[in-house]
Amino acid sequence: MKLKLFFLCLSALVWISGDTLAEEGLKNLSPAKAGIAVQDPIRTDTTLSPAGAVTAAATPNKDVEAVLVNQAIAAKNIRLNPRAVSFVQDYTARHNKDFTEMKEWGKPYFNLMENILVEHGLPIELKYLAVIESKLQSKAVSWAGAVGPWQFMPATAKAYGLKITKGRDERTDYHKSTVAAARYLKYLFNEFEDWLLVIAAYNGGPGYVYNAIKKSKSRNFWALQNYLPAESRNHVKKFISAHYIFEGQGGITTLTKAEATEQIGALAGYLFNRQLTGEELDQAATTTISGKYHSKVIAKYINMDLNEFNRYNPDFDKMIAASQNSYELKLPAEKMEAFVANKYPILNESVQQALNEGNTVANTDTMRSGNQESASAEIYRSALNEDQIIASAKNESKTVMKDRSFETEAEGAVIK
Repeated sequence: MKLKLFFLCLSALVWISGDTLAEEGLKNLSPAKAGIAVQDPIRTDTTLSPAGAVTAAATPNKDVEAVLVNQAIAAKNIRLNPRAVSFVQDYTARHNKDFTEMKEWGKPYFNLMENILVEHGLPIELKYLAVIESKLQSKAVSWAGAVGPWQFMPATAKAYGLKITKGRDERTDYHKSTVAAARYLKYLFNEFEDWLLVIAAYNGGPGYVYNAIKKSKSRNFWALQNYLPAESRNHVKKFISAHYIFEGQGGITTLTKAEATEQIGALAGYLFNRQLTGEELDQAATTTISGKYHSKVIAKYINMDLNEFNRYNPDFDKMIAASQNSYELKLPAEKMEAFVANKYPILNESVQQALNEGNTVANTDTMRSGNQESASAEIYRSALNEDQIIASAKNESKTVMKDRSFETEAEGAVIK
């Protein structure tokens, strides 16, 4: 229903305008008329700096739930950049029908792509890049000679392991070309650490993006876009538009790194990394925990591979050791049951491991002073935070998991 209203709103706007809204007409278009959450105009005087330079305060815990439910970023947290509004409206009006139909017939291809993107630690929403590249057509050929669902040029295809011979072109193979695309996208993200720049580089090549960064003295797509070829500039906006059509809202891949940090806060990097398939999300359970837990101890007790645990819960040890000392733990439902059943032993062993590792989670100033006893007390006080939460919430909350509910003495939060 939300998505339907969203598109009705956009269609009405296009009809009212009597003409396709030009990007220059944005000044006269209010956010209320747009029907899209629009962010404040961005600064364009950003100087060239390392991609990781932007920082922001952590998102309050009440917002964390909205952000993390089913890995979808709540629409209220994501605002479309004003410079993209008119393009998204026009593109949606022209492609809504075709893309809505594609949601159905394209499911097998989307599922294949999601699984491969997850295996490479990439956001599954990048599958929409194949939509704007080729409309998921394996035999698609561009005027420049790019071929397949991911539109690889020969040189790039060969560089990422695809074979091209007279009788065989693996660029048309959905599985192999998606693996190659995932590897290439991962390389581009390691270069730029910003998804909009990655999309631009995928279309025109990294050289054009580096040149635009140099000329604009900015790493912000909206500030450097006019230094890019028109095709690459519009390619990024097409991707954003496709995301809005399929998802009904924006996401981590429709924002610059600065926008993601501002709008999502400290969770921006976290959301970049936690990538689960739709099936995994459906079968997963989530609960908020606090206390000095350790990933290795949890993985051991629930009999889960540590790498798999980290895929569900990226940066776990780092975030649980932070000042807020809390984390949205996500696990397969049966693993969550094992965690709940062993919560206290896990916490106790985690605390002991922290002590054995030299009290690395304790106050560093206390450690430098040589006061080992105070450092140990610091860890135990942190651990007690969890016990207090459990005690206060006991008898007040029920653990809910899929179609069954159960109460547990060890769990003080609702598992969603």
